[in-house]
Amino acid sequence: MLGPEAGFRDGQWEAIEAIVCKKKKTLVVQRTGWGKSIVYFLATRMLRDQGAGPAVLISPLLSLMRNQIEMAAKIGIRAKSINSTNEEEWTVVEKELQNGACDVLLVSPERLANPRFLSETLPSIKGGIGLFVVDEAHCISDWGHDFRPDYRRIVRIVKNLPPNVPVLATTATANERVVKDIQDQLGPDLTILRGPLARASLRLQNIQLNDQAERLAWLAENLPKLPGSGIIYCLTIADCKRVAGWLRTQKIEAWEYHSKLTNEEREAREQKLLQNQIKALVATVALGMGFDKPDLGFVIHYQRPGSLVSYYQQVGRAGRAVDNAFAVLLNGREDDEIQDYFIRTAFPGPEEIRGVLRAIEQSDRGLTIPAMLSRLNISKGRIEKCLKLLEVEGAVARNGGIYFRTANPWVLDTKRAEKVTGLRYQELKRIKEFVVTKKCLMEFVARELDDPYAGPCGKCANCQSPFFTNSLNPDLVLRAVEFLRRDYQIIEPRKQWPPGGIGRWRGRIPDNLRNEEGRCLCIYGDAGWGRQVGIDKYQNNRFGDELVSAAVDLIKNRWQPQPPPAWVTAVPSLRRPELVRDFARRLAEGLGLPFYPVLVKVKDTPEQKNMQNSTQQALNVADAFRVKGSCPDGPVLLVDDLVDSRWTLTVCGALLREAGSGPVYPFVLATAAGGGDLE
Repeated sequence: MLGPEAGFRDGQWEAIEAIVCKKKKTLVVQRTGWGKSIVYFLATRMLRDQGAGPAVLISPLLSLMRNQIEMAAKIGIRAKSINSTNEEEWTVVEKELQNGACDVLLVSPERLANPRFLSETLPSIKGGIGLFVVDEAHCISDWGHDFRPDYRRIVRIVKNLPPNVPVLATTATANERVVKDIQDQLGPDLTILRGPLARASLRLQNIQLNDQAERLAWLAENLPKLPGSGIIYCLTIADCKRVAGWLRTQKIEAWEYHSKLTNEEREAREQKLLQNQIKALVATVALGMGFDKPDLGFVIHYQRPGSLVSYYQQVGRAGRAVDNAFAVLLNGREDDEIQDYFIRTAFPGPEEIRGVLRAIEQSDRGLTIPAMLSRLNISKGRIEKCLKLLEVEGAVARNGGIYFRTANPWVLDTKRAEKVTGLRYQELKRIKEFVVTKKCLMEFVARELDDPYAGPCGKCANCQSPFFTNSLNPDLVLRAVEFLRRDYQIIEPRKQWPPGGIGRWRGRIPDNLRNEEGRCLCIYGDAGWGRQVGIDKYQNNRFGDELVSAAVDLIKNRWQPQPPPAWVTAVPSLRRPELVRDFARRLAEGLGLPFYPVLVKVKDTPEQKNMQNSTQQALNVADAFRVKGSCPDGPVLLVDDLVDSRWTLTVCGALLREAGSGPVYPFVLATAAGGGDLE
């Protein structure tokens, strides 16, 4: 792979020498694409030749592990992984470790929480650990842009390693604050090797296009002009799907990439990009750290990242083995709202943490996560974050899926979360300044990363002149608007009642009570119809005729449920009884169907948006509705304005089926769920 003419880049041999010859604990901070993986793979090879055991490499993402394993194979390094997607291979990999047939073991930091891995797998390695590598080491630090609590476990492992086992930590995104934090955790004897972070091949440009339709039009017009293939980064999964779908309608081969895809789907799409079979992957941060395609021609941000560190990490995917690659940052009106949500939800709140711990303490036999969901009005994701923090800090322990309080004394450190949250908002302020700066863009980023070599690059759009115009083809903008207005969502029927059931309903939802697949016109507050739904609901107090016409068009021309609905009803409300009923009545007229308001709400309940997890949402509506009088025969269109957990639709649908209706087709104007998924 390297070839006979290959030579070391500045700093590579110094890093290898520190590891192999001096057995030092070393932190390497070098630009993306510099070749940090070559350092630890060649160091592994040399240490193995000296009789050392295999390297253990802590790697944060599955996509990064796959990439590293492929690279290792090309230079004769036998690399294996133990991760959540290859359980059938674990026994084989463990035998290879015991027999000395594996040179590098790649694991995620979460694997270090597995008692069997710590007590059996690691001690069984033939020759012991020869080199311990922490890739993307900024994750160790509270101040790192994507801090992960499980990285704290690494520090304990490092402290228990024999003194002759070298440790290598690598990152491209550590400013002085992060470097100091890593040094504090790994020890004062840490050798720090740092190089310049600017990338000579990158051509940076920022373009402000707040409206999604304008950004879609810009992509359709300019993507064919960009060299080779590349990555378009979006902040949410919904936007990945939307952008990729739009580009395909414009005859541009692009596919979405995010954490909700299967492992096989992600691998297949990575290969399509690596082999230049597509123009772009439209990705969340799930395609990020370490993904290596040397000839990647461009990185475009459909929305602004939350920090310049994240921005640098992502644009660094491009231009590793080409002279010119482009990084274009677009700016959206939704960016601030999304980033504010990410910052606010990054850390569980003090009351949430105390609530989870209190619930565990009050249970003699410990608690599972489903049991916590039924007792606490906290989302599942937040409960999992609380448990992760409590487990890493030794306040709780887990046996299978049951969490117990340990005997360890524990005090909640609220100041740490407050400091990190404050830093995140400061980072957000800085990237907003970056979007509008007239200074050198690469220098701006390098200074944010405390690069001592920072200076004008002479190659960005601010140093030269814009590479791409911000003027748009009006016809393309109109087409993008129409596309967004036709970008509906599918409402999948729930198939199972919550653990423990709700009211008289338990277990699997039988076919004769289950809703059919439904449709949702848009994502609430989003481009297309989403903003109009919000305006009509909260300002106009009536959904306009445009929304009625759009709903009729979706149902009659694009959805066409079979057998077709014979009548229409609405989910009732005690707070605003006419809002949805009026819309459903006019929708029925547009469809040429009768409207029967057979559902009534018999109990005033808190708004579903105040219920923080699915179990609480189900319990909130379990006995809140009933069917009034007789229920008409035939399939029914069940109409509501907003959907999140789907439990209101599920309960109302089951009541309609019990009362004798035919199949129930939910139709909702907007979904409040699915738009904010990060990966």
